[in-house]
Amino acid sequence: MTANSNDVFALIDREKGRYLAELKEYLRIPSISTDPDYKGDVDRCADWLVGKLQAAGLTTEKIATDGHPLVYAEWLGAGPGLPTVLFYGHYDVQPPDPLDEWRNPPFEPTEEGDLLVGRGTTDDKGQSYAHVKAVEAMLAVRGKLPVNVKFLVEGEEEAGGEAIEKYVRADGGKKLACDAVVISDTSLWAPGIPALTYGLKGLAYFEIRVQGPNRDLHSGVYGGGVTNPANALAEIVASLRDCRTGEIQIDGFFDDVRPLADWERKEFAALGFDENEVKTDLAVDALTGEPAYTYVERTWARPTCDVNGLWSGYQGKGAKTVLPAKAGCKVSFRLVADQKPARIAELVRAHVAKVTPPGVTVEVEYLHGADPVAVDATGAVAQEALAALEEVWGNRALRTRSGGSIPIVGTFSGVLGVPVLLMGFGLEDDRLHSPNEKFNISHFYLGIRAVARFLDRLAAMPATPSTAAGTGA
Repeated sequence: MTANSNDVFALIDREKGRYLAELKEYLRIPSISTDPDYKGDVDRCADWLVGKLQAAGLTTEKIATDGHPLVYAEWLGAGPGLPTVLFYGHYDVQPPDPLDEWRNPPFEPTEEGDLLVGRGTTDDKGQSYAHVKAVEAMLAVRGKLPVNVKFLVEGEEEAGGEAIEKYVRADGGKKLACDAVVISDTSLWAPGIPALTYGLKGLAYFEIRVQGPNRDLHSGVYGGGVTNPANALAEIVASLRDCRTGEIQIDGFFDDVRPLADWERKEFAALGFDENEVKTDLAVDALTGEPAYTYVERTWARPTCDVNGLWSGYQGKGAKTVLPAKAGCKVSFRLVADQKPARIAELVRAHVAKVTPPGVTVEVEYLHGADPVAVDATGAVAQEALAALEEVWGNRALRTRSGGSIPIVGTFSGVLGVPVLLMGFGLEDDRLHSPNEKFNISHFYLGIRAVARFLDRLAAMPATPSTAAGTGA
């Protein structure tokens, strides 16, 4: 029988107010990794997290990289005969734009009933801080943990995660050796219904720049005689996918796509997902995508192509009849199992070169990518995670996939060779990357409980020799 966690739960209940106040402090730091103007804030955020991990009772280290720093922490007092869990998270956040759509300042977290609204609430400060508070609570109550723990928190997940990628590969499973990795950067299936995510999409992200004449031109004098870069870009973008079916029109793009297994399609169908709820929530009259697949299948397990930004020509008030000299866009491809970002980059460049009209030059820059991941959600450690989620939420935990990307997951799986548990506490409609990002405050507390419960359950598993409890920092 697994020992209960009621002693830890009681402390969590008593300390809720302090935990929430600390999370608000964390959220007030504008740690925008993609904008160089915020480099100082990103560094300050790393320092803040180092301080909280030290205060929780862990040995902590701030690791310099070529980009933003990593935060490492460990407690290895359980000894080599017990498992080691590596907690991963990211302290960087997305830019808050467009600012005028926020109900309140994005870096002033605001309570709205059970919701905490602000940039980073669910992606990923709120979710990953639950790891810290669970470990802190267990150490405060018991003076020890039931297992060994390590933390590795990065500051550039939203910028491609190059620093942590290099670090994990260079480490090769030495300092980071563990028996399982826990990541909370995904979501519940629905309010009150927890889930363990076993599949993530990969990513290939590009900027396409079109150059035409050497200056902006009078559209009346030159229009019809000189190729308009904005028109050329529109042709290129339109050629990437069929707007009616959503099918990507790039030769060879689907060659490596792993088809859905029958059991997956059956399990997805049994979820009872109502597409009309999506339309109502988003205030749209129709959904799109490949007609042979359901909305869940398209968003979880089929590749996609989306324009993330477009620019060209005059954007001010009134009219300016200009033929612009240049145009550009940002395009992302979400990839599924067995697709490789580098291969997709080759195919995209070849396609753009083929469809570019005469009179302009085009540059396709591959900005960053991430491999898609399919992890094991059937092993013993995963079963303990599912059980912990079920005990805390009071409902059966489901196995799901996600349309999002977490670049480091595949690296953890490949380099460390251990189960990666995607144990999220957010919701799909938490407005990740959008104005008014939110996180249920009750989910924050339940997440802390779920992490603590998982550690207790993991410690009660049959003992196996562990090589994970090394000397660390």
